[in-house]
Amino acid sequence: MSTSETARPATLDAASLRELIDAGHAPRLLDVRTPAEFETSHIPGSYNVPLDLLKEHREELRDHLDEDVVLVCRSGARATQAEQALAGVGLPNLKVLDGGIMAWQAANAPIKQGAPRWDLERQVRLVAGSIVLASVLGSVFVPQLKWVAGFIGAGLTVAAVTNTCAMGMMLGKLPYNRGASCDLDTIVGQLRETGGRA
Repeated sequence: MSTSETARPATLDAASLRELIDAGHAPRLLDVRTPAEFETSHIPGSYNVPLDLLKEHREELRDHLDEDVVLVCRSGARATQAEQALAGVGLPNLKVLDGGIMAWQAANAPIKQGAPRWDLERQVRLVAGSIVLASVLGSVFVPQLKWVAGFIGAGLTVAAVTNTCAMGMMLGKLPYNRGASCDLDTIVGQLRETGGRA
């Protein structure tokens, strides 16, 4: 691995971010969670740029992100991936909100609430746990099903080691997680607008 891949991204804690916002020096806030997670709750003034879309269109997005940028997700893992993607196309002044939206909420900072939905990590735990449970129970009748549980365990191990999650990426594409339309043209239009924050 190169140094850029192993280096920890610059972070900003919730209290410091809140101070910047309150002082009128808010950085550009990019929330890289799914549209459904964003609709459930987000930091006022943030823009929703789902991680898969950000990775695919990072060069186009770079042209609209010339100021300080703080990346937000649930806990910091997806925001770190987004930071690596944007840093790879030469975007400076990137920071990750330390602890993500969970830390922001724990600090009792302002939040814009919408209809509640399960976050992506919770969905992954439900699907993975259900598959493992069904495999173990089913292996009483079909012993080969134990290998399905082993496969899921191996996948979760790889997800932890690489800080990526194939199951999460697949679940993120489901209509439940897509929410409102979130395409590149819409995002670029929002980024161009002055004062057009959510």
